[in-house]
Amino acid sequence: MIEPLEGMPPGVIGLRATGKVTAEDYKTVLAPTLERALADGGKVRLVYELGADYDGFEASGVWQDLRLGASHFNSFERMALVTDVDWIRHAANAFGFLMPGELKVFALDELEAATAWAAEAA
Repeated sequence: MIEPLEGMPPGVIGLRATGKVTAEDYKTVLAPTLERALADGGKVRLVYELGADYDGFEASGVWQDLRLGASHFNSFERMALVTDVDWIRHAANAFGFLMPGELKVFALDELEAATAWAAEAA
């Protein structure tokens, strides 16, 4: 499930993934949120938290993730990935240079710092 994070500063969108993420989550939450953020032609600043009970993507969710990422590949200015899942932290640190814009990984207890970093001028 993907749900909005409340209390984000202007220009920053926040999302939290918990449990299994499905294609429906992408269609009803993530895609519309990104479309609204991109409507003014700007870049996205995203805080994306993978909660403590995050359990991965269903196969349909992986496909939607790839499609959405490809269609908005150059739309991200900053992404703060907030997670305590070790393999995701390591993968993001190892391959983050492939993403356009900046990517920084934070622990779950650093959500406030992640939000502040996402909001900073690049």
